[in-house]
Amino acid sequence: MRWLIALCVLMPTSLWAVAPPSDPFLTQYAQTRRFTNGRPVQPHVTPDEKTILFLRSPADSPRQTLFAFDVATRTTREVLTPEALQKSGEETISPAEKARRERMRVASRGFSSFQVSKDGEQVLLTLSGKGYVVRWRTGAYVELANSAGALDAKFSPDGKQVAYVRQHDVYRVDLASGRESRVTFGGTAQKAHGEAEFVAQEEMGRMSGYWWSPDGRSIAFAEVDTSQVEKWAILDVMHPERAADTMAYPRPGKNNATVRLGIAPTLGGKVTWVNWDNAALPYLAEVVWSSGAPLTLLVQNRTQTEERLLAVDAKSGATRTLLTEKGAAWINLHDGFPHWFEDGHGFLWCTEQNGGVEVVEHTADGAAVRTWVKPDIGAFSLSQYVDKTHTLYYTASSDPTQAHVWKVTDAGAPVRIQTGEVDPSLQVLAAASDTGRLLVAYTQNDQHLPLARVLLDDGTAVGELPSLVATPPFLPKAEFFTLGTERVHAMLLRPRGSKPGIRLPTIVYVYGGPTATVVHHAARDVLLDQWLADQGFLVVRVDGRGTPSRTPAWERAVHLDFATVPLDDQVTAVQALAKQVPEMDLERIGIFGWSFGGYVAALAALKRPDVFKAAVAGAPVVDWLDYDTHYTERYLGLPSEHPEAYAKSSLLTYAQDLTLPIGALLLIHGTADDNVYFFHTLKLSNALFLAGKPHELLPLAGQTHMVPDPLVTQREYERILKFFRAKL
Repeated sequence: MRWLIALCVLMPTSLWAVAPPSDPFLTQYAQTRRFTNGRPVQPHVTPDEKTILFLRSPADSPRQTLFAFDVATRTTREVLTPEALQKSGEETISPAEKARRERMRVASRGFSSFQVSKDGEQVLLTLSGKGYVVRWRTGAYVELANSAGALDAKFSPDGKQVAYVRQHDVYRVDLASGRESRVTFGGTAQKAHGEAEFVAQEEMGRMSGYWWSPDGRSIAFAEVDTSQVEKWAILDVMHPERAADTMAYPRPGKNNATVRLGIAPTLGGKVTWVNWDNAALPYLAEVVWSSGAPLTLLVQNRTQTEERLLAVDAKSGATRTLLTEKGAAWINLHDGFPHWFEDGHGFLWCTEQNGGVEVVEHTADGAAVRTWVKPDIGAFSLSQYVDKTHTLYYTASSDPTQAHVWKVTDAGAPVRIQTGEVDPSLQVLAAASDTGRLLVAYTQNDQHLPLARVLLDDGTAVGELPSLVATPPFLPKAEFFTLGTERVHAMLLRPRGSKPGIRLPTIVYVYGGPTATVVHHAARDVLLDQWLADQGFLVVRVDGRGTPSRTPAWERAVHLDFATVPLDDQVTAVQALAKQVPEMDLERIGIFGWSFGGYVAALAALKRPDVFKAAVAGAPVVDWLDYDTHYTERYLGLPSEHPEAYAKSSLLTYAQDLTLPIGALLLIHGTADDNVYFFHTLKLSNALFLAGKPHELLPLAGQTHMVPDPLVTQREYERILKFFRAKL
């Protein structure tokens, strides 16, 4: 160290000056969690339609508390704080809860979620792994005495019991007596009861592993056996004295968790195991047990080219098939389906079998009856079905850059609910009352950040859940384009105050793959893009083939090949856009993305350095043989059947090719990422190093896939800006 001290003494004092002040916007952007702190979330309309309960944090903190909005007076009061339940105010989160929140993309603290009893009088919350039942009108609460370490707490349908998972088994508490009893027995870390396996949470959208029966007398639970699944470890590199956290992580072509479903009486008794062909249909994608209907399962084969909806006889465990769907490439899952009618006479089902997303009514035996939502829309998501009025509320649009709230009653003509938005915009129905008369819709457009509007079902404004979101110093000004014969959607942001005709370097922000689009009429989404543009760049977003919310054929263009269409469409779109925007300098194009977008950005540097002179790849999947089964095999098939798909789609294929040049490349990755593990980036960096291809590497110590730490977020984008300035 002596030579280092001497060198420091000899350095000019200017090099030891305090670092330049951080950009005020970037500091605010990071500290407000990208301008999401302070937004009212998880609204719930009480049965009397007089109150809307919701969570909200301050603008400068992720710590959420519970609030009540009075519909008549349009006033809001704070109902409950974490300190009221836990006097120290210090929250401790178990590794299991941290992992679950990561799967849910939840970075909030305090109350991260809550449930309301059927009568609307009680609220169920967990804090530091303990469960609490609160009478929200008075603030009186009961701590569930033995609930320490509880996960996934839920009211029974009648609100008289609470169940949760603790130490890999399901427990229930009778609220009248306060007594806890065990529902399942023998759960272990490798054979857990009531927990959702990794791919169910990360890829299927199924966050739970147990379900109450409508009468509260039984609980269906998943038994998840991971004994034959590879165990992966994450070591905190900043604390080598600590033991590594391990989890079962299934890779393509290797063993998945073995999942079966049991039905256990809540008061004790023999478990009934549900029978279906687990070998042929191993994925338990959805479980529904609603009033008047049978326990219903949606199961898939491993390649997700076939799925069956099964009705269960809860007494014997026998199943019967309600419907079967098959697809040549893959079948998408749709959250919220099946949705059974309250009297059990039938159910609503979402399908893509007729060339688009369609909602069809079926009888209780599975026969199709009539179409409620025709397959002529692209984007679709279920909001809520109201039995009392036979009305389906949903969010949809034929234009994936926007979305609108609709309702349809008894398969009649769809009616758009006007939210007072200036179109084009994004609108999502967040909650509806039991009668459907009162709604809460999130709305945003190019002029404002998300608002939580309270509406009547004809769109009449009732009020607004108050937001504490910080006001950004500017609003972005985006231009929208439809490019080429494929009609690819793109958007462009220029520096504010830029002069026409001056050529500028361009940065492409990319995702480019399945499950997500990035071109939206939504100001909050592109605040960072505008800041980056203001540093002297044009910023472009493109949604090419392979992204959702268009047609099934559009989405399935990436089947068996991730490395061609996603990148080709980015190249084609950029070149087409340059013909309409003369300020784009095609000799100075950069690209940046995270996750699948990080993969595409790295791919761009490796395959098309003639177009993309600089790339920032955040948390990229490098070798698809190292990602999870349910996602990867859906698109690339089984490695044993399609080895060429994995070879073609791997970044290592191009990194190791000594004949290929490389564009300037910065790799960024959190060392604690348990979705796309850090070793992905290390494998790519090592391959580039051995091939003699220079690049830069920025590890984010202790950060996960979300990168929740504000200071790390700020420094990360400072580094990205510095990189693009230097290279472009």
